[in-house]
Formats: sequence, structure tokens, C-alpha cells
Amino acid sequence: MTTSNAARDIDTSRPHSARMYDYYLGGKDHFAVDEQAAEAVAGVYPGIFVCARENRAFMHRATRVLAREHGIRQWLDVGTGIPTEPNLHQVAQSVVPEARVVYADNDPLVLKYAKRLMRSTPQGRTAYVHGDVNDPGSLLDSPALAEVLDLDRPVALSLNALMHFVTDAQDPYGIVARLLDVVPSGSALALSHCTPDFDPSTWQKVTDIYTGAGTPVQFRSRDDVARFFDGLELLDPGVTVGHRWRPDGSVEATDAEVSLWTGVGIKP
Repeated sequence: MTTSNAARDIDTSRPHSARMYDYYLGGKDHFAVDEQAAEAVAGVYPGIFVCARENRAFMHRATRVLAREHGIRQWLDVGTGIPTEPNLHQVAQSVVPEARVVYADNDPLVLKYAKRLMRSTPQGRTAYVHGDVNDPGSLLDSPALAEVLDLDRPVALSLNALMHFVTDAQDPYGIVARLLDVVPSGSALALSHCTPDFDPSTWQKVTDIYTGAGTPVQFRSRDDVARFFDGLELLDPGVTVGHRWRPDGSVEATDAEVSLWTGVGIKP
């Protein structure tokens, strides 16, 4: 595995979304300030733990489907978060050992653990890029990305629980279009996005907690999430609640608990 620049100093003065997500998943790579903010979210939306688990499960299923059924051998996972096994490359390489994966995140703590947890098969490759989705040009121009991914061959763009941290003022649809523009026909977008559709008042409280902690968020409706797939061929069952996207077992969860729109589209 390769990494880009050395991690910057880790800011523990305020909560960070990646570390809060680690807490939701039962991880240990977070600080007291993250736990406090995460518990504040759980206090108004107890389903956050189910939502986080179902987001992970969707990523696993989407990755396997793209590898098995659509010939994808390369992934760009932006906003990867703190490594949690099985990581995307482990899922992909369990299907196709030669799979290549580039991870990108802007949290120095993610980089701190990247080498320890991201171990590739001998046939495949992994890399970590310390970058920000709001600067897709720098991300795409990264030497580490160029060493691992061939952008002349199909690439799956994995954006899981990321784009709700990109407000409309930051041009989220333009960012996704920029990332998809550089990959060829046969590439894919796998995306999950939290939504207020099932309980608007609760999700307004969640919005207030994140925004008050210094992390602006914008949770979107199903129609707004579907816009990310404009120009792509959606795989069945289209844009649907996370636990309903090609389930591989029975999941006892309500739509309101999950509150996560998911979908996978193929670039024609």
C-alpha cells in the first residue's frame, strides 16, 4: 500500500464526522468530544446506530455486485472514514483478488490507521490519498491515485454517507459530475445519503447538532439524492432505502430507523 503526504495534526478540540461514525459503528478510534457529539445525535435519533450499520452493509453488497456482475476491478472510495474491517478493498478482493482501490479522506486520523488496516492481496493494489471531496481536481491529480488506478478503464466511484456533508453552496452535483467525467463508459457510482424524508423534525435536530459542532450538513430528499445519478443507468431496485437495496438476508429495521437513500448507477 502507498500513502500520500504525512498526516497533519489531529484536531481534538471539536468533533469530527469520521470519528463520530466510528463511534456509531462501535469502534475505538475517536475522542471524548466525538463521543459526546455522537451521543447527542443518538439522543434525538436512536436509529443512528442502525443507519451506520446499514450504510456499511450497503457498501459491502454494492461492491460485490459491481465486482461479480459488472466487471469492475477498480474503486475510488472518497470519504472512506476510519478503517473498519472488512474494508472496501477486502470485500472487492474477496471476489476479484486483482481489485485495485484508492481511498481518500481529509481526516488525519484516517491516515494514521491506513497503513495498519489496508492490506492488499498480492494481485491487487491499495493506496490512500489525503484529500477533500470539495477539491476533486487535486484528488484526481494525486500521484498515488495515478499509480494504482487506470482511468482509461472502468472505475467505481464509492461515495458512502459523504455527500450530505457537502451543502448546496459547495456544488455537490458538480463535484460528483467532475469525478464521473474522468472515468469511461462502464464505470459506476455507488452512493448512500442520509435523508429527513421519514422524520423531518428529528433530522432537523440532527442537522442542528452537526452544524453547531462545526460540521455543516444537508440531508436530502429522495428526489434530490436521485439527481446524483442523472445520466447514469440505475441498477435495480433504483434509489431505495439502504436495507432494501438487494438485501442478502432478513433485516428487521424500519425505513425511519435507516433513513438512508442508496443507489448504484452505471455510466453508459
